Amino acid sequence: MTKLPYLPETPSQTAGPYVHIGLTPNALGNAGIYPQDLGAAPIRDGAKGERITIRGTVTDGAGMILRDALIETWQADAQGIYPAPNDPRGRADPNVTGWARIIADFDSGVWTLETIKPGTVPHPSGDTMAPHLSAWVVARGINIGLQTRIYFEDEVAANEKCPILARIEHKDRVSTLLAKKTGKGEYWFEVKLQGEDETIFFDL
Repeated sequence: MTKLPYLPETPSQTAGPYVHIGLTPNALGNAGIYPQDLGAAPIRDGAKGERITIRGTVTDGAGMILRDALIETWQADAQGIYPAPNDPRGRADPNVTGWARIIADFDSGVWTLETIKPGTVPHPSGDTMAPHLSAWVVARGINIGLQTRIYFEDEVAANEKCPILARIEHKDRVSTLLAKKTGKGEYWFEVKLQGEDETIFFDL
């Protein structure tokens, strides 16, 4: 048998039933691995800014809500500063970790994220990006995690100036990135994997 001079790449696989066992064991009732699931919240008590709750679903091309979806989010604090382990200026809010790992409810398929609304973030062009969260989405049937963003429909002025949203050619699809306001501090955001109103995904 000829020995290969390199290690072959492991093929991509969909995020099946084991993703929750490995990433959110406490949510499944498998206590004892972590005191609490990693990424349970992107903020701690004392975080500055407007407290908000974002809820939503992940829907496939047939209109079915995926009840095994898992989403990881990354965001800046209310000043638009991302947390860093060795922040030399100490400007970032120490009570904002910025990262969260959330799962859909196993019965309804609705996921919930409680956080603070991020501020506008500087862009290399000199402009500022509108308040947003970056999101990574996995579920059964997805071979490679999907990258998208969650903006806010009530940040009209900031959205109009955002250099990232400005690069989207099909302006009628920008709405797929906007969380809809449903009440004071409450938003709804749907991730649609295929079909009509398919969410914009980023190639990162």
